[in-house]
Amino acid sequence: MGAALSEILVVDLSRLLPGPYCSMILADHGARVIAVEDRRFAADALPELAHINRNKEHMTLNLKSERGQEIFRALVKKADILLEGFRPGVTNRLKIDYDRVRSINPAIVYCSVTGYGQSGDLRNQAGHDVNYMAASGLLSLIGPADGPPCIPGIQVGDLTGGLYAAVGILLALVAREKTGHGQYIDVSMTDALMSLAVTPAGEMWVKNCPPTRSRGLLSHRYACYNVYETADGRHITVGALERRFWERLCRYFGVPEYAPLQFDDTCQETLIDFLKNAFRQKTRDQWMEIFQDQDVCVGGVMGLDEALNSPAARQRGLLPDPAKLPDGCGPQLGPALKLSQTPPQIRSAPPQFGQQTHAILAELGYDERQIAQMEAEGAV
Repeated sequence: MGAALSEILVVDLSRLLPGPYCSMILADHGARVIAVEDRRFAADALPELAHINRNKEHMTLNLKSERGQEIFRALVKKADILLEGFRPGVTNRLKIDYDRVRSINPAIVYCSVTGYGQSGDLRNQAGHDVNYMAASGLLSLIGPADGPPCIPGIQVGDLTGGLYAAVGILLALVAREKTGHGQYIDVSMTDALMSLAVTPAGEMWVKNCPPTRSRGLLSHRYACYNVYETADGRHITVGALERRFWERLCRYFGVPEYAPLQFDDTCQETLIDFLKNAFRQKTRDQWMEIFQDQDVCVGGVMGLDEALNSPAARQRGLLPDPAKLPDGCGPQLGPALKLSQTPPQIRSAPPQFGQQTHAILAELGYDERQIAQMEAEGAV
């Protein structure tokens, strides 16, 4: 059996992270992804994100030129999916909006990924991940109670938006199997982030009080769900939410009388201070070894380098063996989804900017003379 998305063609007009992350997921599962960019953006390519272009082809195209529009129409006639990340209104100005595209290919699935969505007062506002985090309300929940909100070390909005785009595209493909028609998908990174507020929103509605930083059920409020410094200046995590895990932890430290106080707000300072002192007695790795088989939800805070090079990451394929990757691939984060019958695969290295332009144009029926003319005109 082939890959899950084999014979699916994606034309990806997006740049930077959200859209390309989405198309990487589709490509890992067999879709043919043609990334399309204007060659004037070649200098803007971020080497830190090159690895998410694995399994893709890359061509240059000037959508503002008549010949570029002609090539674009030829591409979308063949495509199953079009992915774009322009600000609202830009696709209309470029004449590549959904209505025009579906007039060429009624079965196409057209996905737009933007910061604030295609509607609403914020739709035309500029932004980056931190702005979307702020607008969603999630940034207000991250950081110490007596300090400012803390920006996460990863682009949560970009990545969540990319994941939602992939889910939306797959849903639309399933619907197309039933109806024969494509559809339009409007992904807002701010919407995606807000949808993650499942627990704090639930707490707010139940308690009729908005959540505050470091005072939520799962945010430093309780000793049983917290982070503690160890003797070597590293950190250990405790996630003993269920009563049985907390009781085992209390018994280990010789304080069974603390077990009934797990969620007693009047005692948390005492419990947290006790565990702070207790965990400072040994190093992170010593605690990890001690609690490895204790079944109490205790684990070490790993650096990214440690996590990626850990036996667990290698066993799960999150850091593929370089010897088993395609030539020129470089280090890669392995696919997270494990499908038993149609597993994902890293088939090809990230392409150079515009690497497949000639091959794709030839596939569309253009000869070398025409291609050379397009290059001279700046259409590709």
